[in-house]
Amino acid sequence: MATVADHDAYIAAAPEPFRPVLERLRAVLARALPDAEEIVAYDMPGFRVGSSVVASYAAFSRQCGLYVLPHAITAHAEEIAAAGLKATKTGITFSPRRPVPDDLVERLARTSQEGAGA
Repeated sequence: MATVADHDAYIAAAPEPFRPVLERLRAVLARALPDAEEIVAYDMPGFRVGSSVVASYAAFSRQCGLYVLPHAITAHAEEIAAAGLKATKTGITFSPRRPVPDDLVERLARTSQEGAGA
C-alpha cells in the first residue's frame, strides 16, 4: 500500500474485504485508548500516548495485523492462543473472516499503554 497521511486514507486504500475489520479495529482502539493521538508511523495507522506508539494496525495482501508493545502480547498470550490466533513478539496476524475479538483488542491496547510508561 502507498504511504498515507491518516487513518481514513489508509482504510480507504486497503483491499475492500479488509476495510470493515480495519474500521472496527480503529474504533475499538480509540475507545480503549481515549487519550491517544491517531498517527501514521512506519506506514501503519497507530495510536500514540506521550512518545510511545502503543497500538497500530495494518492490512496486507492476505491478512491483517494488530500491533502492540511486546509486554502486552506476553501478558495475554494464553487468551491469544485460546482465541485460535497466532502472535509474534509484537503483533497478531489474522484473516478478516476471523478477527481478534473486540474485548481482547481492548485488553491488549490497555496493557500496552500501561506498560509504556505513558
